[in-house]
Amino acid sequence: MKKLSHYDSAGSPRMVDVSAKPETHRTARAHAFVRIAPAALKKLPENPKGDPLEIARIAGIGAAKRTGELIPLCHPLMLTHADVDVTVEPRGVRILASAAATGPTGVEMEALTAAAVAALTVYDMVKALDKSSEIQDIYLLEKSGGKSGTFRRKPS
Repeated sequence: MKKLSHYDSAGSPRMVDVSAKPETHRTARAHAFVRIAPAALKKLPENPKGDPLEIARIAGIGAAKRTGELIPLCHPLMLTHADVDVTVEPRGVRILASAAATGPTGVEMEALTAAAVAALTVYDMVKALDKSSEIQDIYLLEKSGGKSGTFRRKPS
């Protein structure tokens, strides 16, 4: 079995030392979906809390920038890019988040955190209209850069 990188020799969790790793351009994209009842979807434009799509987009970008504060063993990164696309579909709201940086460690967690927080924000913004909304399908779509190279999720 491969040695787990986030544990020291005594078995205690630790942040990985990435100081010897070369800086490369790294990107990642992540996905989330919020299933919302059709009747609630129709009411989104008149949501009394404001535009849930735009607020979720901004929340996701902010979350990407703070991932190192939220996930205990993540490195704080100087992102060169973070964005979130939020679109309404017949069964709910689809979220696509992206992040990029040039550095010694990847940005997968930043993209995933952006997607997850954007989805939570959509839920918060529509819960008065549909408490049964569900956050679904949070996953990494692709990543590039670093020693492990490129990953692209295979369509399911």
